[in-house]
Amino acid sequence: METLALIAVGACALALGLAAGACAVAPPRRLFAAVAMAAGLSTGVPAVAQGRPVATPPIEGVAPGFDGATGWLNSPPLALEALRGKVVVVSFWTYSCINCLRTLPHVRAWAQRYAGQGLVVIGVHSPEFAFEKDPANVTRAAKDLKLDYPIALDDGYRIWRAYRNRFWPAIYLVDAQGRLRHHQFGEDGADATEQVIQALLREAMPAGTAPSSARAGTDLSGVGMPADLDNLRSPESYLGYAQANAMASPEPLLRDQPRRYSAGRLGLNEWALSGIWTVGPEFAQLGGMMAGTEASGPVGAGGAGGAGAIAIRFHARDLHLVMAGPPDGARFVLTIDGQPPGEEHGLDVDAQGRGRVNASRLYQLVRQRGAVRDRRLEIRFLDPGVRAYAFTFG
Repeated sequence: METLALIAVGACALALGLAAGACAVAPPRRLFAAVAMAAGLSTGVPAVAQGRPVATPPIEGVAPGFDGATGWLNSPPLALEALRGKVVVVSFWTYSCINCLRTLPHVRAWAQRYAGQGLVVIGVHSPEFAFEKDPANVTRAAKDLKLDYPIALDDGYRIWRAYRNRFWPAIYLVDAQGRLRHHQFGEDGADATEQVIQALLREAMPAGTAPSSARAGTDLSGVGMPADLDNLRSPESYLGYAQANAMASPEPLLRDQPRRYSAGRLGLNEWALSGIWTVGPEFAQLGGMMAGTEASGPVGAGGAGGAGAIAIRFHARDLHLVMAGPPDGARFVLTIDGQPPGEEHGLDVDAQGRGRVNASRLYQLVRQRGAVRDRRLEIRFLDPGVRAYAFTFG
């Protein structure tokens, strides 16, 4: 229980191919805050990141720039050297990551409140899944999330590597002289990070002036609501075979080829496919895989299979599923314990359990309003071509 609570506020880590001659990004693996600290991956976190404010945030080194960005949103290309005299927030994120989505309301609020006091916020979008490399998808997500600050597209992970970053989300604070002064890994620590922002703004301002000490207002409704740690007993679960775990269909998983699967009795945190699915490294696709669609691009609606379903038994207030659909979208209907969700439906489902996969993104399917307990969810797709990537909870 305690470990799973840490998962909800944890950072997600990406294993990069850093060996000599390696140029590809290895399949992402989730590594959460408690595990990361135990492994010594986030040593040197300042005391303020642990909730103990310090008067003078320590210097952690010279901040890298943004060389290697594959594009920019909301701004022409920016150089860190040109921002001397400003305090800079560098926010690593990817748009289908629930941990990032629960952190972005704070980042957005800082950008709005402190812009006139010398703060610049720069997002660095480093994708996890192939569809997150599509600039149109990131542009749509930034608009939906109301992110109007500059965003560097880091499809090649060059900025990620320059910062030696390992986590989604990760926030780095750069002072007016271009020095790293603080970092936050994962969701926890936004209040402490804002204290450091104010301290660095004070350092940069003329003597006798000071930034506002009022906290930035944040909208934590919707998908940005903090996880219900007291009731979280389900960890993130991937459906692609590179990281799939807890699959409970009686048929063995067949890689990259269509197979008919079935779902029976599920234990807590087990999931199963039913119908004809093709399981690839990143996702499970309903029906046969269309040639040329494995890595990226729109999902084809062809192939065998017709309707199919995914079932999972979970224990959490919220359940999300990262999905992509065919060009014309895909309809689905979900049930909780065999019944329509009613008032426990998520943002992307109505009370009858009806929804549509109309973009490549995270979908909130369940938000329990009453007592949280073990539940069995089944999501039945009425159209082929859907890709399911990962379940996340909160």
